[in-house]
Amino acid sequence: MSPAGALLAPPADHRDGGLRPGHRSAGPDRPGPASFGGFVARAAAAGRLVVQPRMGFADPERMRAGLAGTRSLAAATVGTLTIDSYTRVGDHAAARAALAEGVPLNGYPIAAHPAERTRAMLDGILGPSFPVQVRHGSSRPEAIVRALAAAGLDATEGGPVSYCLPYGRTPLAESVANWARACELLATLVPAPGVPHVESFGGCMLGQLCPPGLLVALSLLEGLFFTRHGIRSVSLSYAQQTDPVQDTEAVRALHRLAAEFLPPETDRHVVLYTYMGVFPRTEHGARRLLEDSARLAVRAGAQRLIVKTAAEAHRIPTVRENVRALKTAAASAARREQPPMAEPWPAETADSEVYREARAFVEAVLELGADLGRALRTAFARGVLDVPYCLHPDNAGRSRSFVDPGGRLRWAETGAMPVPPYLAPGGGRTPLTSDGLLAALHGVAARYDAPVTA
Repeated sequence: MSPAGALLAPPADHRDGGLRPGHRSAGPDRPGPASFGGFVARAAAAGRLVVQPRMGFADPERMRAGLAGTRSLAAATVGTLTIDSYTRVGDHAAARAALAEGVPLNGYPIAAHPAERTRAMLDGILGPSFPVQVRHGSSRPEAIVRALAAAGLDATEGGPVSYCLPYGRTPLAESVANWARACELLATLVPAPGVPHVESFGGCMLGQLCPPGLLVALSLLEGLFFTRHGIRSVSLSYAQQTDPVQDTEAVRALHRLAAEFLPPETDRHVVLYTYMGVFPRTEHGARRLLEDSARLAVRAGAQRLIVKTAAEAHRIPTVRENVRALKTAAASAARREQPPMAEPWPAETADSEVYREARAFVEAVLELGADLGRALRTAFARGVLDVPYCLHPDNAGRSRSFVDPGGRLRWAETGAMPVPPYLAPGGGRTPLTSDGLLAALHGVAARYDAPVTA
């Protein structure tokens, strides 16, 4: 391991303190210039989509190179420290052993590196013009929160439901308690004028085949959970799915529900993820999908985009591949044909099917009690919330989804959830077969990998 002094020299700051021409400073009820949410707000006010990679390397020098490459782009970018799997599950001894033995890790082990080393890695890069978010999704995030705060960072992501259910076996009650403590800890550890920021991963459950109404509701509920545990700046997520019209409805529904349910003083924005399911295997397919996600973000009114690369279907992408993907997304966003639709939304999108479903889920959970953490646990125990194809023991497992002939994600079975299953024209139910499920899982990749015809 190279000493801190051998790390890359600080890059020249080309961003003029983050307030480029056309930007306005945050108002009195908004985060200050050094905050993650404040940076996104200023970019949105200037009509710029913030683009962000999913990037994490164990070696501080390589991690610094990735951040420097992201920061150097002539675009509105924020940095990412994606955390390794050992740290996510709390096996810090294994992370330290891997570092000592030179064993490759799939992310940055922030709790295994001394805080001084992480601070040195960030020195000259982190600042008002380039905030950095720690991405992990751990159901046991306390050590990560302590480490990121000690390193001078204040933005992270995850949630009590959104990484507990699909990706592990931690009991939901334990994850809810862990996340309540983590939010309160983050709010305490970040000194003023910093504004702690937490992003819900709720809009990305399982990556694919979860109908948007439930994704939107889970993201909104997690954002509300964060605010009730001391967080004043949140972002709500949604992952691109199978139909651009339905996706547009989902992003706009998320905006509307946030305005209706989050405390009015909360700083908030919406982040869109480039498709999280089975990714195209060809370079042209991956590029087309990324370009479409950037156009969707602009059209629907998302303020930040998490990108994927052409290498995603094969391996962990390099710094160069991440930077290339960011350039592609930024260029696609800049080529928009018209500005994003402003609030209030037109009637045809304001009361969309996605909005009505999402609101039914949110209201059903809030009716279960004032303690939102307990209400979430009860909702899953009763099947009021039920993620399709999720095998976690605390998930009821009675819901099923499918992609209809028009490309929209629909409910085939809803169990005890407060929404009906979809009835095809004529009133019939759509049967779900194993072949149909397999085709749906690979449908987006196949569509984008197909040869482009003139």
